[in-house]
Amino acid sequence: MASYVGAIDQGTTSTRFMVFDRAGNVVAQAQREHRQIFPQPGWVEHDPLEIRGNTLAVIAEALRGAGLSPRDLAAVGITNQRETTLLWERDTGRPVHNALVWQDTRTEPLVAAYARDGGQDRFRAETGLPLASYFSALKLQWLLDNVPDARRRAEEGDLVFGTVDAWLMWHLTGQHVTDVTNASRTQLMHLDTLAWDAALLSAFGIPRAVLPDIVPSSAVYGEARDPLQGIPIAGILGDQQAALLGQACCEPGEAKNTYGTGCFLLLHTGTTPKPSSHGLVTTVAGQFGDAPATYALEGSIAVTGALVQWLRDNLGMIRSSAEVEQLAASVPDNGGVYFVPAFSGLYAPWWRADARGVISGLTGFANAGHLARAALEAAAYQTLDVVRAMEQDSGIPMRTLRVDGGMVANELLMQFQADVLNVDVARPACIETTALGAAYAAGLAVGYWHGLDDLRANWAEARRWSPGIPKSRRSELIAGWHKAVERSFNWT
Repeated sequence: MASYVGAIDQGTTSTRFMVFDRAGNVVAQAQREHRQIFPQPGWVEHDPLEIRGNTLAVIAEALRGAGLSPRDLAAVGITNQRETTLLWERDTGRPVHNALVWQDTRTEPLVAAYARDGGQDRFRAETGLPLASYFSALKLQWLLDNVPDARRRAEEGDLVFGTVDAWLMWHLTGQHVTDVTNASRTQLMHLDTLAWDAALLSAFGIPRAVLPDIVPSSAVYGEARDPLQGIPIAGILGDQQAALLGQACCEPGEAKNTYGTGCFLLLHTGTTPKPSSHGLVTTVAGQFGDAPATYALEGSIAVTGALVQWLRDNLGMIRSSAEVEQLAASVPDNGGVYFVPAFSGLYAPWWRADARGVISGLTGFANAGHLARAALEAAAYQTLDVVRAMEQDSGIPMRTLRVDGGMVANELLMQFQADVLNVDVARPACIETTALGAAYAAGLAVGYWHGLDDLRANWAEARRWSPGIPKSRRSELIAGWHKAVERSFNWT
């Protein structure tokens, strides 16, 4: 049997290819960033061809750098930024428009129009999702109605839709498929049937001919072309579901939080979809072969790591994202400054499209260190709000929060997260859990790993942070945050 498993990790700002051994250790990796395209305020696009080219390049680069060939891989999995919407020609594979990124808010007028007839939750019972510009259905509707001749061509079968996983599968294998986790983020799949729903397609004006087939998250779908010639593609998971699996959160009540461009907290809830009444969404956690699908409650936060990038790229406060911790540590606290990064509204648990970013509590005393600290603390406060909503929906108190993603290297942030949550925060030895989850899904499908117990055995804790501030101080900080959040409302 081949020695390793590979994973394509296609994220919001970059694409990586990683290779893992049986113990879950990284043995090879390569990464390339892609452009963030902002045609006008609130619009965010990616070039699909750039993403495809970067994907092929990092696969070749990672294998070459480690002296590996495709034959050393038992299988490859794909994990991807979810909801990002692409439309391309069936015959040529050429996109007809840039991808509309999950952060893109151009469909807000459509959200408002749909909400007038049935409210923001009119499709929640079927899909687990509120009406929001976040999800794919309205993005696809916008493309069909705004790209010249797109709707006619889609209805005749000339155009096909997909999230990024489907785009990559099309170019790697020639298949038009998406897995249940990504399909559950389109607002077009029924959570109970795991199939495209005719009533939802009608409501959103989406022709069935444009949609991919829905497949399990772990199964052998087919063999890849170059640069993975002959290697089975055997796993597909949306990035946050992949991180849940990579953290070995396989049982009801287990949760993880991923700190990346945004923050995404998922709680495994078992084989029955659990509705939310506190601003969370219900989503598919995964489906492995013929086994029943499992579900999760999710709290999605739009801007966390992206705020640090904003300090770097837009304000020039830091030269690299890693410098933010040193700048934030130059002051003992936030100096009363709060940063609510509602650049495209607030997601869970608020779901306020009318919110916009605010910096509050400024005085002449505040300096760059306070602003940097407020930017980091914003990730922890937003996570706190989601955790409290999740505890109310599930009835399960958070005991320990497992964390992953690029920001968890920031020790100041992790300590502050433990402080405001008043629970321990645990970082695993391998923080690349998104890619690892995709590798796990693929490896399980081909027998490289034999079951979930193998994944649990791989999980190891590298660092733990425990709460360290008095209750009165915690309450004071949280009250200041919620006051700032209220100031962000009603801007549009």
